[in-house]
Amino acid sequence: MFGQTTTPTPPTTDRGLEDLDAAALAYAARIEGLPPERRQEARDDLVRFALPFAGRLARRYRGRGEPLEDLEQVARLGLVNAVDRYDPERGSFTAYAAITIVGEIKRHFRDRTWGVHVPRRLRDLILEVGQATATLTSELSRAPTVAELSARLETPEEEILAALESAAGYSPASLNAPVGGESSAEFGDLVGESDHALESVDDRVTVSGLLHRLPWRERRILAMRFYGNQTQAEIAARFGISQMHVSRLLSRALTWLRQAMLAEAPAPWQNGAAEAEPGKARISVKQNGDRVVVEVGGEVDRAGADQLRRAVLKAVTGQPREVVVDLVGAGGFDAGGIAALMAGRDAAARTGVPLRLTRVRPAVRRSLTAAGLPAAD
Repeated sequence: MFGQTTTPTPPTTDRGLEDLDAAALAYAARIEGLPPERRQEARDDLVRFALPFAGRLARRYRGRGEPLEDLEQVARLGLVNAVDRYDPERGSFTAYAAITIVGEIKRHFRDRTWGVHVPRRLRDLILEVGQATATLTSELSRAPTVAELSARLETPEEEILAALESAAGYSPASLNAPVGGESSAEFGDLVGESDHALESVDDRVTVSGLLHRLPWRERRILAMRFYGNQTQAEIAARFGISQMHVSRLLSRALTWLRQAMLAEAPAPWQNGAAEAEPGKARISVKQNGDRVVVEVGGEVDRAGADQLRRAVLKAVTGQPREVVVDLVGAGGFDAGGIAALMAGRDAAARTGVPLRLTRVRPAVRRSLTAAGLPAAD
């Protein structure tokens, strides 16, 4: 029976090398017409016969940092793939098997042997740079320059430099490697330094959360003093207050921060204290003949913005000769306060009533100017 024929002994060349092409053709003839479950024995015979060929290809890549046993295993895997995919009509089995096995070995070096992750495109370029370096070194009798490698590979110099730098990622040095000499220190002991600010991370996070509980003016003064390195006199000039008052505000804010950091539940800022009243928005409306004066004092935050908006809109809709917003007592405006003034300006423009902002402090003037709200002196 045809299915019971044995694999013929392959002929050998004068050098004693197996004629894999003849063995492969005999294998193809043997399995022709056999069901898949009966092809396994013939497949195993061809694989065993070609193992020395795969081993020779694997030994070409020894000495590159990978154990020879691992390379032989990879080569055998490539051989099995070549046998499974072999088609006699496509040509020589030896050539096909060599390409398949070498490709599997190169893929192993490219994907499995890198100490750190390097993109595949860059890994392929590293191999090309290595081959070009060896060729140019032989031709020039010296190491080639980056420009010469770039010209040989027709690749930009930036990519050549990236490949040369990334090549160190193939086998990175261990942090536990000894430094050498009589010292018992390791390489990792020489990398980096102690971060003395690490212990203060918890305090910094706590202070950052507490700062948001302070009023706008105190937050701004603290930022100008400790982040902007401004003097108390410079801060006082920005806010239009005395230097002594700035000193009191800083002292009160720092005292509250220290107490809040030590407490399990920080107390509200100046809860119930009489000193907290000056910081609240104070809005009053006065009728002076056919002119309406809206006096603004304190810090105009979100809570005071609604009150300011209602006061200005009511003054404008009364059709007076002029509406004056007196800001001599205003210490600061947040986004809501600025929006309230802009709403009043738009309402005044619609009704044709002049609206004027007067006696504005320097710190407030900058905010108003940035928002497009001109202020008179």
